[in-house]
Amino acid sequence: MSDRETWATRVGFLVAAIGSAVGLGNLWQFPFKTASNGGAAFVVFYLIAVLLIGFPAMLAEFVVGRRTHRNAVDAFTDLGHRSWRIIGALGIFTGFWILSYYNVVGGWVIRYIVGSARGAYFADPATYFGAVSAGPEAVLAQALFLGIVVGIVALGIEDGIEKATKLMVPSIAVLMIALAIWATTLDGAGAGYSYFLSPNLDAIMANALDVIPFAVGQAFFTLSLGMAIMITYSSYIGEDDNLPVDGGVIVVTNTLIGVLAGLIVFPILFANNIDPALEGGPGALFVATASGFGSLPLGRVVGVVFFGIVLIAALSSAISLLEVVVAYANDNYAISRPKLAAGIGVGLFLLGLPSALDTDWLTWFDTFAYKLFLPLSVLFLVVFVGWVLGGDAVAELREGTGGLGAFGPIWLWTLRIVVLVGVLGTLALGVQTLFLGENPAAFAPF
Repeated sequence: MSDRETWATRVGFLVAAIGSAVGLGNLWQFPFKTASNGGAAFVVFYLIAVLLIGFPAMLAEFVVGRRTHRNAVDAFTDLGHRSWRIIGALGIFTGFWILSYYNVVGGWVIRYIVGSARGAYFADPATYFGAVSAGPEAVLAQALFLGIVVGIVALGIEDGIEKATKLMVPSIAVLMIALAIWATTLDGAGAGYSYFLSPNLDAIMANALDVIPFAVGQAFFTLSLGMAIMITYSSYIGEDDNLPVDGGVIVVTNTLIGVLAGLIVFPILFANNIDPALEGGPGALFVATASGFGSLPLGRVVGVVFFGIVLIAALSSAISLLEVVVAYANDNYAISRPKLAAGIGVGLFLLGLPSALDTDWLTWFDTFAYKLFLPLSVLFLVVFVGWVLGGDAVAELREGTGGLGAFGPIWLWTLRIVVLVGVLGTLALGVQTLFLGENPAAFAPF
C-alpha cells in the first residue's frame, strides 16, 4: 500500500469538493428539472431538500472519511464494522457506473464547443445533436474527455486534482456571472426570471407529492452524494477542519451555481420563445439551448463560453468520480497512481461504449443510477452513521469546531428521521418507476 496523499490546503479540499458538486448535473439538470416540475415551485422544494436532507447526508460522508483517512470501502473496516463495507463498495460501483456515460456527455460538450465556434448547429440543432451524440465520432470524443480526466487524476491529489480544481472552480464562477449579467439584456429576461424565481403557492400545494421526491433526488445528484466522493475527499483532510462550516460552504456555493445556471438558461429560452418544459431525453437539453444561441447576437461567442463553462464543470466532477476508484486501488495495491488511473480509464471507456454508440443505452445507464443506485447508497450510509455510529459520529463532527452545542444531536436526529424518510421515499418512487412501469416525470438527470 502506498503512502497516502493529503490536500495541501483547506481551500484545496473545498474547491475540489465544490468542483465535484458543480458538474453537468448542476449546470444542465437543475434548470431543466426546474422546467419540467413547475418552475419556481420546484426550486422551493429543492432548497428545502438541500438544507434538510442533502447537507446532513454530506456531513455523514465527511464523518466516515475523516475519522478513518481511508478509501470508501476500507473506512468501514477501520471503524470496526467490516460487514458494512457494502456501503463503500456500492458507492464506488455507482460512481464508476455514472462516470462511464458521464464521459460520453463530456464528449458531446467538446463537440458543442467546436460546433459553436463554427456555427455548425445553428441551422438545425436537432439534426446536429443526432450527428454528434452517437457513433464513431462520439466514441472518439468520449476518449478525449476521459483522457483529460485520467491525466489529471494520475498527477495525484495535490499536483493534479487540487491544482486543477483551484483553476476550474473560480473560472466557472467568473464566466457564469458574466453570462448571467449578459442575460439581463435579453428581451425575454423578465419572463424567464419570473418563471424561475416566482413560486406559485397553489402550484406548490397541488404538486407537492409529485415534486418532492424529484427535489430530493436532485439534491443527492448535485451534491455528489451516494457515489463515495465526499467520503474519499474528506479522507485526505485533517482533524482541525471544521466539517459543518466546510459542508455549508460547499452546499451554498453549489446552490448559487445552480441558481446562476437558471438565470442564464431561462432568459435565453424565453427570449427565443422556446418552451422550457421540453422532453425528449438527453438531447433535449443540448438542442433547446443551442436553438437559443443560434438566434442571438454574438451567438457563436456566447455558445463557446457557455459550453466552455459546462466542459470545465464536467471535468471537475469527472475527476472526483475517477478518484474514488483510484483511491481504493491505491490504498490496496502496490501499483503506481498513473498506472491505476490509466487502467481504470480503459475499463470506463469499454463500459461507456454502448452509451457512445446509442443514446438509448445512455438513458438506460442513467435511469438505473439515478433511481436505484444513488438513493440506495445514501440510504445505507444514513442508517450506518445515524444508528450504528451514533454518538461516535457526533464526536467526530465536533473535531475542529470548538464544540457544536446542540447542533450535534440535532444533526444526528435529523439524519435518523428526516433524511431517512426522505431517502426511503425517493428510493420507493425510483423502484416503482423502474420495475412497475409507472411514468417517472423528468426523473433522469440529463
